[in-house]
Amino acid sequence: MKHVAIVGAGGMGTALALLFARSTGDVRLWSRDPSHAREMAETRSNARHLPGVPLPPSIAISSDPRAVLDGADLVVAAVPTAYLRGTLAQFAGSMPGPVPALSVVKGIEFGTFARPSRIIEEALGPRSVAVLSGPSHAEEIARGLPASVVVSGPDRELNERIRDALNQSTFRVYTSADALGVELAGALKNILGVAAGICDGLGFGDNAKAALLTRGLVEIARLGIALGARRETFYGLAGVGDVVTTCYSPYGRNRAVGERIGRGESLDEVLGGMVNVAEGVPTTRSVHRLAGELGVEMPITAEVHQILFDGKSPRLAVTDLMDRMPRVEWE
Repeated sequence: MKHVAIVGAGGMGTALALLFARSTGDVRLWSRDPSHAREMAETRSNARHLPGVPLPPSIAISSDPRAVLDGADLVVAAVPTAYLRGTLAQFAGSMPGPVPALSVVKGIEFGTFARPSRIIEEALGPRSVAVLSGPSHAEEIARGLPASVVVSGPDRELNERIRDALNQSTFRVYTSADALGVELAGALKNILGVAAGICDGLGFGDNAKAALLTRGLVEIARLGIALGARRETFYGLAGVGDVVTTCYSPYGRNRAVGERIGRGESLDEVLGGMVNVAEGVPTTRSVHRLAGELGVEMPITAEVHQILFDGKSPRLAVTDLMDRMPRVEWE
């Protein structure tokens, strides 16, 4: 991989640009906002999303899709799910053939239930698509703190090329044969991030939060299995690994949204003041509907949905979860 094009200059897009720059030496980072692109190019930093992290000269920054895609060997999608299809439509006419793609997007499109990898194929045309997921806050990656993730997709050779390009002394990449599970786990864990934040906002303590996350992991795995994923994927880096990071880290934006709601703020108040997108909010809406259509029991997701979109009291939601009929932990 001699030239990597990264679509999305948020925290993760920028962090990946730094990682790829160390191995490929030629990275082009696209920002939808021309003024943001100019500011980053002039200051050699992304003050909006990763303040204090310098960007090397090998990372070119532009708001022009053609300039970013020219000669690309790999296209990386790092745009929130809700904006992914519309953003990629701007690139479709400039794509230099069936260039492979890598998705680091963690969500499910509302209405279509499409995963990001499918959106990429539909927006850009048939091509090999890999997904990268796992416990990977951009703020830590960009500063060189150790992290381990997993890459997966139907093209084994592409997975290995991405692995080899990203593997570094502080960034370890595993491969997986379960692309569906890796992508679903990355999206579904954001719902648990919101739930964990609500628990924190209510001041319920470590015991309640541990139980919430343990049972939450069971229900997101239940949906994944119903869709064809492997159970063990949800107990690996893309599942439990990312759940831990999302639900405990101060960088977790989904946890932060839930915490503010648990303290009494409305969803509109919380989202109105955010710069970054909390994928767990739209993902909760999508997954709640999908689980209903498939007949998959997801009680925690259902309560989070009622809190976010129906105005249910967080305390009442917790009471309703605790008052459910007793059952065997593993069936």
